[in-house]
Amino acid sequence: MAAGLLLLVCAGALLYSAEAQDTFNELPESYKKGVDLVMEQLRSHAGVHHHFRFLRSLDKSDIESGFGVTYIYHHFYLKPTKCSKGTAVSNPQRCPFRDDRPLMDCAVCYKTAAGEIEARPMPYVHCIQKPRLTKEMRTTRVEHCKKMNYNSGAPTLLAVSTG
Repeated sequence: MAAGLLLLVCAGALLYSAEAQDTFNELPESYKKGVDLVMEQLRSHAGVHHHFRFLRSLDKSDIESGFGVTYIYHHFYLKPTKCSKGTAVSNPQRCPFRDDRPLMDCAVCYKTAAGEIEARPMPYVHCIQKPRLTKEMRTTRVEHCKKMNYNSGAPTLLAVSTG
């Protein structure tokens, strides 16, 4: 009986892990590039000791302003994994999730041209452990992304939500 229950729990965990991977794989390429940008910054941060994996999107929006230019806003969760940052991991998406650490709440906004992230205006990335995120931080994120679009003459990115 206990072995059957353990098998059921393990199968559920495997399905949950596969679901998170499928969620990332289902993102449009332009959103994947933003998640990759965030992951790159987390990997290079000295205070981050484990790999993270994409968990799910909370809010997504994009504005096409013509000539192949799009402004993207993406708010999502990353979940820490059991794989240490210093270890050689060929595919961090295979690292099992940790349940003893809080989720990372991330927001990113950036401009793409012809599908590539542009250096100007500089992409905005903000991640913080979910319990530490304040209402003021959320407001600052949104205002920064709105300003990015107003400065370029584009319509406000956050006025249209696709997620």
